[in-house]
Amino acid sequence: MTRTAQDVLADAVRELAPDTGANRLVPRIASGQAPVEVLAAFAMEQRHLISSDRRSFLHLADRSASDPAAATYFTSLAHGENLALDKLDPLADALGLDDESVDGYEPNAGCQAYPAYAAWLALGAEPVDVIVALTANFAAWGGYCRTVGRALRERYGFSDEACGFFDFFAEPAPQLEQQALAAVQAGLDAGRITPLAHRHGRLLQAYELMFWNTLAEQAG
Repeated sequence: MTRTAQDVLADAVRELAPDTGANRLVPRIASGQAPVEVLAAFAMEQRHLISSDRRSFLHLADRSASDPAAATYFTSLAHGENLALDKLDPLADALGLDDESVDGYEPNAGCQAYPAYAAWLALGAEPVDVIVALTANFAAWGGYCRTVGRALRERYGFSDEACGFFDFFAEPAPQLEQQALAAVQAGLDAGRITPLAHRHGRLLQAYELMFWNTLAEQAG
């Protein structure tokens, strides 16, 4: 039976889903037991991560110049990172972060392993393999953001504006999903998808968990 792009992406999301309970921080936030300081660290780590990922996606778009569908997908991701960065400001304000504290923050290696690996993928991985890997990771990330956004309102009393960063990633993105399907289908038709797609996805999921669990360790 011929596999479609929808089959490939659905398989990746299912097979690469993180184990229940592997993320040690999100349940603490959901119950209101995580200190506000760890939320502040989250916001400051994200500033570094988003800036790095944006550059990685732009590089992947450049490398996909001969593949318009993949180039469109990565360009959309880079644009989304710009929007996400803007949405961090209300969260930082709600957390009482000023320019001095943000500028003086030193990021954690465990939190920045994810963007470092994404940059490595941007340098040499098959772009369509990266799309498959990212799709699986975004499914997990979106679920975490839904949980955190709800908890910040219900447990921490944050406003809708302050939760906008999490809402942005938690909401469905049908246009991006269609772009991913188009790019993966083009990759299937050209025989460019390789078994490394799932390896990349597995490692992205591991580095995603490392981000959250590094912060959980800081919270004590």
